[in-house]
Order: sequence, then structure tokens, then C-alpha cells
Amino acid sequence: MCNQVKKSRIESGMTQLQLAEKTGVTRQTISLIEKGKYNPTLNLCLAICYAVNKSLDELFWIDRRKNDEKDQR
Repeated sequence: MCNQVKKSRIESGMTQLQLAEKTGVTRQTISLIEKGKYNPTLNLCLAICYAVNKSLDELFWIDRRKNDEKDQR
């Protein structure tokens, strides 16, 4: 899963631990989300959005055309 969580977290001046504490998960969970190795629930996605002051689209939207292009490579 491609997302903008890491970029937004850094722009917000937070560490993984700080974001984890604000969203009620572990630092490891945040790390896995940032790497695209864990698909968070909608509730967790929203919590992350609120914590970094971004919308769901800004953090998690995947442009289908760009994603299809990557798959064809």
C-alpha cells in the first residue's frame, strides 16, 4: 500500500513514537504502515489524518492509473 504517512508525519514534526501515542498504536505499527506492509483500519487511517492534519485523500489516495503503470513494469 502506497501512502504519504511518513512524509506527513515528518512535516508535522513528529516521530513514529509520537504519532503512535496520538493514534493509540505501537511505533512498530506506524513503521509498517509507512512501509506499506500493513493496511490500517479506517478508524486508524482517520486517527492518523487527524494527528497530522491531513485528509484521507492526501494520505491514502492511490491513483489507479499510476498504480497500474507500476504493476506493468
